[in-house]
Amino acid sequence: MNRQNNHELIVSGIHLDLTPSLKTYVQEKAERLFRHEDRIVRIRVELEVDPKENVSSRFKAKGHIEIHGPDMNATVSSDECHKAVSLLTDKLDRMLRRRSRLKKEKRNHPHSIEFSDVALPKAV
Repeated sequence: MNRQNNHELIVSGIHLDLTPSLKTYVQEKAERLFRHEDRIVRIRVELEVDPKENVSSRFKAKGHIEIHGPDMNATVSSDECHKAVSLLTDKLDRMLRRRSRLKKEKRNHPHSIEFSDVALPKAV
């Protein structure tokens, strides 16, 4: 599934039977996320259908990325299950890219810290 084989993908269905084609579709979409960030420990995808909901938001896809640092959560609703999975991976991908960009910005532009009233020992 991936290079290092230490990533974990959990796909579960709530009020929905997961077909093998749906599972492989989620795995193919999640590969993009694993390629994008190496430090992802686990991705959990929950697919839910609510027949009482509106037709346009019947299928919900919830994604939870466990990564070194703060975890990421996203929820998307759509009228088709495959479309919801695609929208979810796009949203998680944007979140990962934003996180990466912010870390790079922080690394390239560190801010200085001023110690005005603290007596620091002199270097020998």
